[in-house]
Amino acid sequence: MAVAAEPKPDFSIKTKWVEASVFLDAKIKADPALAANCLAEGKAWATKNRADADKERKQDPDLFRNAWSYERKYDTRSVVDGRYVSIVRADYEYTGGAHPNGASDTILWDKSAGKRISIRPFFTETADNGPTLKAMRQGVIASLTAEKKKRGAEGTDVSAIESIEPKLLKIGPIALAPSTEEGKSSGLNFYYAPYAVGSYAEGEYVAFVPWETLKPYLTPEGARIFGGARPKKDEDRPQ
Repeated sequence: MAVAAEPKPDFSIKTKWVEASVFLDAKIKADPALAANCLAEGKAWATKNRADADKERKQDPDLFRNAWSYERKYDTRSVVDGRYVSIVRADYEYTGGAHPNGASDTILWDKSAGKRISIRPFFTETADNGPTLKAMRQGVIASLTAEKKKRGAEGTDVSAIESIEPKLLKIGPIALAPSTEEGKSSGLNFYYAPYAVGSYAEGEYVAFVPWETLKPYLTPEGARIFGGARPKKDEDRPQ
């Protein structure tokens, strides 16, 4: 049986001591402006990690018995209204510890404007500790609590969950969730890397807040792009 070849990185650095790779998915590569934006960021990230590793090696060569490795993947999660592209940016790094570490962030790309934006245009207000963010935080905590129960990890790291702040820049990386309704978003997904709200063994958590929860706070543009329900395949996505 033929085994699918490993995808080739879109950018990579390889030395005796460090490897860094950046991968863009096919949907991103099909949009030249978006691809260029992600690749420029990925290259800068890989180059900085190489420079940091070189500096570390000069100070302590023993840390490099095994080469350090870094990987960044850009994956499309949803395209809403043919315009708003949500991307999850997943980072993995191994720098000689007991296990690799991971981190997630998100990018919201507006194809019409050809630039990154935030979710602010979809909500009437997004003030720190304001009604919108408080409702989002409540939804996130409810979702994480339910997911912890499903994984048999309820009650663990309660303080980490409680310390999630109702602030747009502190609540966690946000993406527009896909929907059963074509061209719409079913709500917001929030991405928490291992260690953020649980032990490393628990892995990544994705909290989902349905759009109906946030309906009172939507702008006309928000009301236009949200609708439908979260597809089963989005729920079953390995986390």
